Amino acid sequence: MPRPEQPRRAGFTALRSLQTRWADNDSYGHLNNAAYFSLFDTAISLWQIDQGIVIDGPAPTRLLVVENGCTYFAECGFPDVLQVGLRLAHLGRTSFRTDIALFRNDDDAAAACGFFTQVHVDAAGHPAPLPDHLRACLSSLTA
Repeated sequence: MPRPEQPRRAGFTALRSLQTRWADNDSYGHLNNAAYFSLFDTAISLWQIDQGIVIDGPAPTRLLVVENGCTYFAECGFPDVLQVGLRLAHLGRTSFRTDIALFRNDDDAAAACGFFTQVHVDAAGHPAPLPDHLRACLSSLTA
């Protein structure tokens, strides 16, 4: 399988800084694989909150992660400051895919690039059409 091209900062619409923590490192001295997914989740959740999308409480917009993945290009670790880039890769009727890239310190090339595919569900957990306000917010992530 061919290796994906290493993304650049300019290819991402929304950028947010996240500080790595000492606890994110593994015994090899670099960011643990699980920490990448935690950073991806944090960046997406904070972006959603910034857009006014309610993700917790009594009436949240229910978005379930149904698929995710990550390609690693360069090591990250504490005390790196990461710029996390988001862009919309796919927008469907009930689901969407967000590409996420981690840029280490001032690097222009991504150290890692991943994705989350999320499905909007109703209170019973069944797929439901994306609300108009969510669709509009997601459309703003188009590169």
